[in-house]
Amino acid sequence: MLPFLIAIHAAVAVLVPPLTRVMGARAFLVASLPLAASAVWALSAAPAIVGGRPAAASVPWVPSLGISLDFRVDALSLAMILLVSGIGAVIFCYSAGYFRDDERALGRLASVLVVFAGSMLGVVTADNLFALYVFWELTSVSSFLLVGHDDRKENARRAATQALVTTAGFGLPMLVGFIILGTIGGTYRISELVAAPPLDSPWLPLALILILAGAFAKSAQVPLHYWLPGAMVAPTPVSGYLHAAAMVKGGVYLIARLSPGFAEVEPWRWLVLGFGLATMLIGGWRALRQDDLKLLLAFGTVSQLGFLTLLAGAGTHTAAAALIAMLLAHGLFKATLFLTVGIIDHQTGIRSISGLSGLGRRMPVLAAAAGLAAASMAGLPPLLGFVGKEAALEAFVPGHAPGVPAAASVAVLIGLVAASVLTFAYSARFLWGAFADKPTVSERRFPLPSAAFTAAPVLLSGAGLVLGAAPFLADPLAAAYAAGYPHEKPYHLALWHGLTPALGLSVLVVALGVLMFVGRSAVARFQKAVPRSPEADLGYHLFVHSSYAAALSVTRRLQTGSLPVYLGIILATLLALPGVRLLVALVRGDLALPTGDESFRLWDNPLELVVAVTLVVTAVATVREHRRFPALIIISALGFGTAGLFVLHGAPDLALTLVLVETLTTIILVFVLRRLPATFHTRPNGWGKRMTVLMCTAAGTFIAVTLWLATAARTAPPVSGGYAEHAEGAGGGNLVNVILADFRALDTFGEIVVLATAAVAVASLVLLNRRDRVVNEPEEDEPAEDEQGRDEPGPDGQGAGEPLPAGGVGQPAGGAQTEGRR
Repeated sequence: MLPFLIAIHAAVAVLVPPLTRVMGARAFLVASLPLAASAVWALSAAPAIVGGRPAAASVPWVPSLGISLDFRVDALSLAMILLVSGIGAVIFCYSAGYFRDDERALGRLASVLVVFAGSMLGVVTADNLFALYVFWELTSVSSFLLVGHDDRKENARRAATQALVTTAGFGLPMLVGFIILGTIGGTYRISELVAAPPLDSPWLPLALILILAGAFAKSAQVPLHYWLPGAMVAPTPVSGYLHAAAMVKGGVYLIARLSPGFAEVEPWRWLVLGFGLATMLIGGWRALRQDDLKLLLAFGTVSQLGFLTLLAGAGTHTAAAALIAMLLAHGLFKATLFLTVGIIDHQTGIRSISGLSGLGRRMPVLAAAAGLAAASMAGLPPLLGFVGKEAALEAFVPGHAPGVPAAASVAVLIGLVAASVLTFAYSARFLWGAFADKPTVSERRFPLPSAAFTAAPVLLSGAGLVLGAAPFLADPLAAAYAAGYPHEKPYHLALWHGLTPALGLSVLVVALGVLMFVGRSAVARFQKAVPRSPEADLGYHLFVHSSYAAALSVTRRLQTGSLPVYLGIILATLLALPGVRLLVALVRGDLALPTGDESFRLWDNPLELVVAVTLVVTAVATVREHRRFPALIIISALGFGTAGLFVLHGAPDLALTLVLVETLTTIILVFVLRRLPATFHTRPNGWGKRMTVLMCTAAGTFIAVTLWLATAARTAPPVSGGYAEHAEGAGGGNLVNVILADFRALDTFGEIVVLATAAVAVASLVLLNRRDRVVNEPEEDEPAEDEQGRDEPGPDGQGAGEPLPAGGVGQPAGGAQTEGRR
């Protein structure tokens, strides 16, 4: 079923663009169908999956290498499908009311969104490292197109490029980590690697570090978080889907997928806890500075992603249960808030806190939905965000985190409390900035949104309230995932666990958060007084510009435009790598020289020696010749001599083909060389010529010896033996003819096309030459040329002794008259 669902996404992505021309923005309703179907399937399969029977499917991909597209849905994948497809379907329906029918490239936008949804579905269900990487990069490419949707804006193009370079760039070391992990583990099946991790391999820490680098980039962890706020230039539904519910959780998902098997491996846990905690604090602090509601949510998303990363990689039972709760809660409240900002921006044309006032009175339903979402983000009961945050605090109470030292648990717990206070403060600031009455700000007139337009945020915020008030609905899913971690007593999601340290910390967070919001003016002044550290994207720009400068420097030195230099580099590389290795093997005796019938012999036919001498003489003459036309004739003789060798070896068909190619090439070069000087402009000096001859001789010797050894070392029967058996059935007596006409007909057809193209080029050159002769014939009033190719002196004495124009013989000196006739 899973491969079928992904295929449905691909099919709908193809059908949506023409539908937008007929249905306009309502085509998003059709685009939402594969997402809705995936969510419905996930809900129907949930009882079996939660009960310990994962859904699995496999499709052969590269059978010769034993690689297949393996899919597997367990509790973690199920939670991600509900986010990717369930929330995604709601956002698609919201998009039908958000976008105008005349939106530029609307069909492309809808199609790429569906492609992204299908790719993300592949990421969270793939059970093969290579398949996961393919879907992973598809999400990067599709998000690049979505962020840069309005490609007329420079900031959109810049943000899209920045996101792609960061996520896809760090995806490459992640791929190396996948290869190392699969190699040392003996399999590329993720479920098998997690069940039996190769803990005794010294390469395992390196593989995990490389994988974490890709995951951190995808989930915008410090210092790679800079691309996420910049990506807010995308349309708001895109931001709500990619950067709240789906894409940014890809890295969190990967960490959570591998954590049950590798959390105990150093330095996994310390990297995840350290980077996650730093991201929480920096993102929350930056969110308090923002005046743009969308940027406030963007930095809030960075902070929340640090929180999720910390929980995903902690490697404890309670943290795993908290992760599932927070994954669902974050997807619901952050998507609600992004869609709320979209409605505000759509109706009022502004999303600045300093420019909004009185929206709560004008849009009470939207304000209530946003209030529930903000309260869930702040961690207030009875919402799902409170349930997940209390579980997270409980996970790091000293003594509740096996494998984590007490000092580390205390440090993480203090960081969690501080970041949660910041989260409460910017949640309250969002709600106040969007909907409160501000006496110093005049109210704007705007049309009220329709009920259908506000339905999406109301539905998502309501789901957060339902799951928070009835956490037993989400608890089986959390318990099923957390069961993979060692535990003494299972943790269950609930609104009330009694008077626990986690409850006391939650009360402390709320109290400090209220104080911070009430004193927001003092906080703002403090933030302005604190010296700002360099922006994170400064490192990105330094890297890009330094790479660009280095590339220009290397290109300027190596890409000189000289064909001899390029050929010299190629030949030198050939001799330095396989050539030296072959020479060492021959000297050391590692290669057994052929004996018997395969031993070296000078010739099979004495005429071969005559042809070989001719080839050597013409090759040497070509190097010594400094005139273009004689050099061309000598090179042609070299080609015809090679055709003679083919004839002597019983391949007349191949010889005829080579003769035809050599003839056409010579004719073309003759017409081309007419436009060039008669001699080569530069001639190599004595040492240059000697090095050229020496390098060419060495390269030719290397190729000849390699072919001789390779042919003699063959142990399998020749391929032509199989052809010979079927030659008579094809109706031919000449094996070469049968191969060209029957067995390799398509290849022969391609060669015929090449020859026909060459013939057309020759005809074009001939016709062009005739036209030039007609055009360049001197008129009666033009001065004639003497036998030395110089103009006779005119009445004023000009023209005598002047050289011909650059065009050569037959071109008039009067450029203006020539242009006039042409």
